Amino acid sequence: MEQHNPDLESRSPWSMNHEKPMITIHPPKAAVAGTITLSGSKSLTNRALIIAALAEGTSRLEGILRSDDSYWCLDCLTKLGVNVSMAGETAYVTGCGGAWPVRSGELYVGAAGTVARFLPGALATSDHGCWTVTGSKRMGERPLAPLLSALSDLGASIRSGEADRSVPFTLEARGLRGGEAALPGATSSQFISGLLIAAPYAASPLTIRINGEVVQRDYVDMTLSMMRLFGICPKVIDNGQAISVPAGKYQAHSIRLEPDVSACCYFWALAAITEGRIRIEGICAAATSQPDIEILKVLERMGCYVVRGDDFVEVTGTRQLKGGFTVSMKAWSDQTLTIAAMAVFADAPITMTDAAHIRHHECDRISAVCAELRKLGIRVEERMDGLTVYPGQPKAAVLETHDDHRMAMALSLIGARSEGIRLMDPGCVSKTCPDYFERLAALGIGIE
Repeated sequence: MEQHNPDLESRSPWSMNHEKPMITIHPPKAAVAGTITLSGSKSLTNRALIIAALAEGTSRLEGILRSDDSYWCLDCLTKLGVNVSMAGETAYVTGCGGAWPVRSGELYVGAAGTVARFLPGALATSDHGCWTVTGSKRMGERPLAPLLSALSDLGASIRSGEADRSVPFTLEARGLRGGEAALPGATSSQFISGLLIAAPYAASPLTIRINGEVVQRDYVDMTLSMMRLFGICPKVIDNGQAISVPAGKYQAHSIRLEPDVSACCYFWALAAITEGRIRIEGICAAATSQPDIEILKVLERMGCYVVRGDDFVEVTGTRQLKGGFTVSMKAWSDQTLTIAAMAVFADAPITMTDAAHIRHHECDRISAVCAELRKLGIRVEERMDGLTVYPGQPKAAVLETHDDHRMAMALSLIGARSEGIRLMDPGCVSKTCPDYFERLAALGIGIE
């Protein structure tokens, strides 16, 4: 694969709009209405790719999300000598059975938290090898120490120039011991998932003990489900505070990844804000393991009409969105910014809580969204774990996206209702949805 462009940080060859410094968004001239299909889940994509790379045999993964995060995951696996071929949105991955063909080199993870947290454990499973893992500037500011410390305790040698042990770091693999390892639950569920993915390749069964409550536990469950598809069956014990993983090897599997519910949420919110109708096919709300599906309950609480089909979800907006409530974002914090954008147009304030950990994502999302909403003349109250947004009429403004795909997509929703909204650096959406603005334009939103 091509080398990353250091001038554009984590943008990949799959990115779009990175040459555009700013876009202006105009409300639609008619009601937004459409039926769309989105690519596979980012979370499922990178879990499936790394597990398939560790497996024995060739896996067929349909519905791969072609975004920056997925690209850098594939790029790392290719540099490790894994045979990966792409046909549209289908990846064929010939696994290495836990023995990476290329045992040294530099691996760039971009701004992909999933790759930065899932790859180190997978590397450490090898009986020998030495790799330097690098990433974007922001990735270097995001925590990794709990995971790297756990891997060190299990036998890996890790050298990092940073006091908090983030990227860049060099990992020398010596295989993983079994037994027990401990991780905190409050900082990121990705630490737990990263160690779980590697655990079957430890020398003996490994039990991961979790200290404290787990933020976004659904993502840990997503990892466990993916492991079971590839033939490894962990057991959750001690009231969910420990997970026992048997020793073994993943076996190749062919799967179709369901659409990315996190991306779906922006289009359902678009329907809500514009009194429109958006139907997204390929989603069964009752069966999905993606926690952001929780937004449907909030949309109903705000007065929208939601239809949950066996293979689709349709949201129809309402003339006046309802507010006046508090919602915990603990399990589905990626949509905090989406709720904040919709709250601008509600009939009463909406408070979002239990989202302190999103201060350590692509940007400090709580601080950033408060700052941008204030530029619009919107009253907000910021707290350590969330914010309250008061309804108001947004004024025209140029908004910073903070190199954060979720900031850009959430703020764009305000432009679908109010004139004069301009977004800097729209290309940052390529992290998870490169064609986001093209999709908005196809639905009638003015993109200039």
